[in-house]
Amino acid sequence: MEDTKRWVIFRRLGITTLISIYLLILVGGIVRSTGSGMGCPDWPKCFGQYIPPTDVSQLPTDYKDVYASKRKAKNIRLSGYLNKLGFEDLAFKITNDSSIYEEATFNPTKTWIEYLNRLLGAVIGFLILGTMIASLFLWKESKTIFVASFASFILVLIQAWIGSLVVSTNLLPGMITLHMMLAILIVGILIYAVLKSFPINSQYETSNRQLLLLLLVISLLISGTQVVFGTQVREMIDQVAQSLGHAQRGSWIEAVGFPFYLHRSFSWLVLLFQLICLITIFKSKFPKDSTIFKLNVYLLFVIIAEIITGVAMAYLAIPAFLQPVHLLLAVIILGLEFSIFFLLKSQTKNAKNAFLKGEFVYANHN
Repeated sequence: MEDTKRWVIFRRLGITTLISIYLLILVGGIVRSTGSGMGCPDWPKCFGQYIPPTDVSQLPTDYKDVYASKRKAKNIRLSGYLNKLGFEDLAFKITNDSSIYEEATFNPTKTWIEYLNRLLGAVIGFLILGTMIASLFLWKESKTIFVASFASFILVLIQAWIGSLVVSTNLLPGMITLHMMLAILIVGILIYAVLKSFPINSQYETSNRQLLLLLLVISLLISGTQVVFGTQVREMIDQVAQSLGHAQRGSWIEAVGFPFYLHRSFSWLVLLFQLICLITIFKSKFPKDSTIFKLNVYLLFVIIAEIITGVAMAYLAIPAFLQPVHLLLAVIILGLEFSIFFLLKSQTKNAKNAFLKGEFVYANHN
């Protein structure tokens, strides 16, 4: 009974943490779509306070100069490290790009949006710490789960540090993409740890197992590439929006040009490969009520929803409310694809059913 409880605690913590990270990705998308990324000009505090101000009267009259100079001092130290590591061009850009030190005018709404984003990030940090501690109690049965949980905790610390650099460099292009890619990596590692914690008791064979594994690997690579394209397009749109004072939304896509159309066209390739996977699974021995079959159907619907939101943004002048939804769906796609790959590779009926139904059954792990 005590052993079962240890596994239940880890799974619940892991699943809660995963849901929270997806929520944070959505909130992060809201931060970007509302232009609130610099709502707090410093880190980890906000305007030097643990509880941010609600009115400009609570700030010194020269607050723009104060926080720009603080950011510059931090960037000088950062550029010194970058020079030692051989990133001379990036170091030069950080210290000499005047746009990095253009302070945004205080906006209480944007400040609190960014502040709530940071609070949620802090909560997730504690959740991942709790997940790692819970994995310690599974060490004898599965060292892999602890290693994955520990790796996710270390990556969260690195993610927090990169988040501070995003602020100090005033949303420097490339830093946001790195921030996003690291978040996806953390999601993948946690999904692996959670799936690994489910029991492996019986196996089954499929006639197209190797073909499906190959198709899933290709789908993951294509979807990952599409997310990279999307984050780069988003950075370009942010730059265009800033140059136009966040006005003339209808002209943003035209200003971005080819990268946007490449990203849009690539989505059909994502859909094509998922249809091929679904057809292959249908022709295999998977029953329609199996987890792998169901997850593929869910994945197909999420991809369609992702395409619909992309088309809507293209033809409706990039509505701000659709941007975070589009981003969240992209990360869900990657998570579902990885989960299907793991379950297929494991060939474990009980593991997939437990993951879908939330059944917590203890089993020994190698």
